[in-house]
Amino acid sequence: MNPTFTPPSPEAVVVAPERRAGRANLRQLIELRWLAVGGQLATVLVVHVGLGIALPWAEMLSLLGILVAFNLFSLWRNRLAQPVSQIELCVALLVDVGVLTGQLYLAGGSDNPFIYLYLLQVAVASVLLQPAYLLAVIVSTVSGFVLLMQWHRPLLLDATAPTTLSPNYLGGLLLCFLLNVGLLSVFIVRINRNLRQRDAELAEAQQRAAEEVHILRMGLLASGAAHELGTPLATLSVILGDWAHMAPFAAEPELREEIEEMQRQILRCKAIVTGILMSAGEMRGEAPRLTTLQAFIDELADGWRSAHPQAELAVRCENLPGAPIISDSALQQVVANLLDNAAEAAPGTPLTLRAACPDDETLTLSVLDEGPGFDDERLRHFGDPYQSSKGQPGRGLGLFLSVNVARTLGGRLQARNRRGQGESGGAEVILTLPLASLLPRQSPPDASRR
Repeated sequence: MNPTFTPPSPEAVVVAPERRAGRANLRQLIELRWLAVGGQLATVLVVHVGLGIALPWAEMLSLLGILVAFNLFSLWRNRLAQPVSQIELCVALLVDVGVLTGQLYLAGGSDNPFIYLYLLQVAVASVLLQPAYLLAVIVSTVSGFVLLMQWHRPLLLDATAPTTLSPNYLGGLLLCFLLNVGLLSVFIVRINRNLRQRDAELAEAQQRAAEEVHILRMGLLASGAAHELGTPLATLSVILGDWAHMAPFAAEPELREEIEEMQRQILRCKAIVTGILMSAGEMRGEAPRLTTLQAFIDELADGWRSAHPQAELAVRCENLPGAPIISDSALQQVVANLLDNAAEAAPGTPLTLRAACPDDETLTLSVLDEGPGFDDERLRHFGDPYQSSKGQPGRGLGLFLSVNVARTLGGRLQARNRRGQGESGGAEVILTLPLASLLPRQSPPDASRR
């Protein structure tokens, strides 16, 4: 017994990358924090010991100890199964900003050239955080910068030089900092948004490519099966023709009727095989057949009625142009498949095929039934492969192929429930196509006639 293929839900496909991204971002912060601990420790030792500048090294090493303890906690947190949230990343960055503010307070405040390390926190937050959390980091860095301009321990670099900077210089320093923070956050957020949009488009293109490969494989399988079925069907047709003329069968009316019925079914199988080959583009030597929209719809409806004599189908045509179109066999199969699905979903109820041209450029083909309609889950996954209400393996491919045929023709396939919209109930599947996809292509004008 073969196991039934169950594709992962879209929610699982979306959540897994988000969890991996959260863990990876937290891991990056941990690595960056280790670099900060090493850099701050080296700076304190070089300045205090190598340059002989007095620093409150005990308090500064205590702040480094807090940073190390928090980083060890972050390592433990990253091993947990729960996903890392945005607020956790924001808190981690706020801790980094707080420790940096404390170090700068102990070492000259705004006079310390390392005050522009605030910009690194803003840049990292712009990459990792959503706008609301990014704003919290920006407010904390700007507040720390402004507070350090007023309250800090002086950094005595040279006893003969003044220990304070002029107000004009401090004002220009603050303005420069604000400009850097604003430009960094705005442009990095925009770049991230563009990258996310590009990734989404790439993911959609990859999904479409995978679907097209799937369709190609099924088309090759169907085409190969059609080729293989052609020979035995021809052999059976010849044998049945011989039997029909043999005396033992010709003398028995019942046997002759059964042979005739078998011949009719073989002819129907041949027509199906021919349709498959036509859809695969393998009917050589046949020019595209031209017809009109009205004749195309009538022929399609008559063919479906003859194959489903027990079903009731009404046809409504509105504002159909009389211009010639190409009789597209793939479009015929799509509409026939929609009618088959409607007949299976609402057996014994009348069906309606509605064709309309709301404008000069669009054709809508709607299949309406009076059944129970679609549930919310089916509407969300309408057209996905292996999604069917029939509960059988392999079902749902018909709608999947129909959606892709509509997409190939430049259109779309949609579904809705009619209940609650002033209608009696049931479901409606709407195929919307540009009329240009069905019109015959015009030959380019001969350049020699100009």
